[in-house]
Amino acid sequence: MYRFTNDYSEGAHPRILQALWETNLEQTLGYGEDPFCHEAAELIKARLGRQDVDIHFIPGGTQTNLIAISAFLRPHEAVIAPVTGHVEVHEAGAIEATGHKVVTAPGKEGKLRPGDIQEVLDFHMDEHMVKPKLVYISNATELGSIYTKGELTELSRFCREHDLLLYVDGARLGSALTAPGNDLTFPELAGLVDAFYIGGTKNGALIGEALVICTDHLKEDFRFHIKQKGALLAKGRLLGLQFKELFRDDLFFQLAERANRLAARIQGALEELGCQFLVHSPTNLIFPILPNSIIAQLQKDYDFLIWQKVDGEHTAVRLATSWACPEEVVDRFILRVRELFQNR
Repeated sequence: MYRFTNDYSEGAHPRILQALWETNLEQTLGYGEDPFCHEAAELIKARLGRQDVDIHFIPGGTQTNLIAISAFLRPHEAVIAPVTGHVEVHEAGAIEATGHKVVTAPGKEGKLRPGDIQEVLDFHMDEHMVKPKLVYISNATELGSIYTKGELTELSRFCREHDLLLYVDGARLGSALTAPGNDLTFPELAGLVDAFYIGGTKNGALIGEALVICTDHLKEDFRFHIKQKGALLAKGRLLGLQFKELFRDDLFFQLAERANRLAARIQGALEELGCQFLVHSPTNLIFPILPNSIIAQLQKDYDFLIWQKVDGEHTAVRLATSWACPEEVVDRFILRVRELFQNR
């Protein structure tokens, strides 16, 4: 049984494990004040071409979202998110548990547009409702789609004109930035948003995300927020060392590009067989629509998510490839799908 269920089933890239082993007995300061965290932050700043950003290493994506969003908002302020957004669907009400409502908009293919946000603003008119203040998006989205430079620029301009914060969940940021057709650069992202995080958990790290705060007034006392929410690790070195390895060269981007490339091979083979897709995805998440009979056969050897019923005979599934997915597994999967289609 091979799992295409997600992109975090494996442990960590061997180079990270080696670095952890080699530095295991070195003594450092705790709580992210160690040399590894400082060096990792400087490497990321160099990649961004920005020395004026604050970088914090946090264990997981849900923790990063809830800490950042609750820190950035006043008690009566709310989040605008796409209906498919992770903070709306998959975080057990973490944002609401901090006292902030998540207001959803339909969006398109997992992405928000200025018109979607305007509709929310038009509805929330006075103090009898929450005040929308922060726009939450993901890149790549929950549907594997990506924001182009033009789309993000338009969103950024709209948010600034309406005094809204723009926050990017970057759990799969590596996949977005290395996807075919992407025209948004890493430095350009930092110039268009107020804060974003770089996902390590789904791209080669054991655990960890790097939150980048770009807007000055959001930086104050942020370590207090991390500590209060239980995410300021005594052994913060474990997070910093991993991001040091990912960003001391192109490893972070190489791993993401590899996962995308393997997903594209599967997608291309399915397209040749005449498969339709729920959404076009250039990243490592793909959503083919398959006959239910073929899904049942594939499930004997492969695990993946059943995503959405299309009709009585067909269902959209989600296949996720990871940085560690063996190429021979992809080859076997493609061969098996071809056999099943031929024998229908």
